[in-house]
Amino acid sequence: MPEVEIHIGGRTFEVACQEGEQHFLQSAAKMLDDEAQVLTTQIGRIPEARMLLMAGLMLADKTAGLEDRLRDLQSKMDAQTAELEAMKSAGPEKVEVAVIPREVNDTLAELAARAEALAETVEEKVAG
Repeated sequence: MPEVEIHIGGRTFEVACQEGEQHFLQSAAKMLDDEAQVLTTQIGRIPEARMLLMAGLMLADKTAGLEDRLRDLQSKMDAQTAELEAMKSAGPEKVEVAVIPREVNDTLAELAARAEALAETVEEKVAG
């Protein structure tokens, strides 16, 4: 089991981890160190146990906030997925298109023919 040297709050610690987990341990230590640095900047040098406790609590608070946000987003995604599934299962939306009765088409064609005939008559009178 490999031993990894990590630095938190200006202090060095030797920590054992599983083979291949060193990178994850270094990453977690960096997060904890960032919080410890905030504490030492605000308060100054504090006992190791208190520094680690406070830094851990600060990370836990951030994690809790992220978990709340994740739950909210998951809830929204579930609602949208349910809406999408409902739309898929409903099938295509029916659209009604008005059908013009044949008599109306015939009447409009007759009116158009009369209008053209009238236009020809007017053109002849104007020309002649």
